[in-house]
Amino acid sequence: MAILAAALLAATLLTAACAAGVFFAFSVAVMPGLNAVDPAHSVTAMQSVNERILNPLFLGAFVGVPLLAAGGGVVLLLLGERGAALALFAAAGTYVLGVFAPTAVVNVPLNDVLAAAGMPESAEHAARLWAGYAPRWTSWNTVRASFGALTVLLTALALYLWARGRAAG
Repeated sequence: MAILAAALLAATLLTAACAAGVFFAFSVAVMPGLNAVDPAHSVTAMQSVNERILNPLFLGAFVGVPLLAAGGGVVLLLLGERGAALALFAAAGTYVLGVFAPTAVVNVPLNDVLAAAGMPESAEHAARLWAGYAPRWTSWNTVRASFGALTVLLTALALYLWARGRAAG
């Protein structure tokens, strides 16, 4: 059972770090880069990114974080590692509230509006589309990056508490 706990902790830490890193990169590099070019290019580039991010690697990490964390929390409880389990449950809750919820309520609906707009008809149309999309999307993405980073920290805390408990036991 300890091997399962270790595997779930490691998998949670890895997937949470990957997901948080994607959100961080978008807030600090991708969106500022897209904001620096012609809005028509930004719109079509982001439409393409939004289509391609729906791939098994990203979706596995994105969806896997709370599932792995919750599963790890259950295993840790069964091992009598209450503190580590609570930290991992907190990581799962943090991720669901701070990453999943904004994704479902804000970012994906904005992506859907951008996709439905198709190719911008004119430079003015592209500028309006991008101005109505990028600031709000980026702000909420930064929320996702922040909560994703907090999820990583809580998972690292769970790993530390579990390792400390094993060393003391």
